[in-house]
Amino acid sequence: MVQIIAGKKGKGKTKHLLDRANFAVTNSKGSIVYLDKSSKHMYELSNKIRLINVNEYPITSSEGFIGFICGIISQDHDLEMMFLDSFLKLSCLEGEDVSETIATLEKIGEKYHVTFVLSISADIEHLPENAKADVIVSL
Repeated sequence: MVQIIAGKKGKGKTKHLLDRANFAVTNSKGSIVYLDKSSKHMYELSNKIRLINVNEYPITSSEGFIGFICGIISQDHDLEMMFLDSFLKLSCLEGEDVSETIATLEKIGEKYHVTFVLSISADIEHLPENAKADVIVSL
């Protein structure tokens, strides 16, 4: 399953994402991972959440990003949720069409029972049709 928090830069998407991640820990039976472009939110997250600074890895394409996601899933069979802050930057999709990557995440989520919560810096009307239905918060 894919859930999206959408809104322009500076609207508070990261705050919503952090709150959702910390709340998820209270009800989760499995692992939770938070992907970000830095480690600056380390102290805002529960210590039960694994924070991964994606910029520490050589990801240069959306295909490489999907491979990175699959690698994380393959090493943790208890993975339940992944929170992806600044999704467009992490996935190398700034200014690109995200529909194929969203569809791929949907398939991966269904197969491995992982929920992806994405923060996307775009208004809901600028998202592709397959992503609009996944928006849970629009700022």
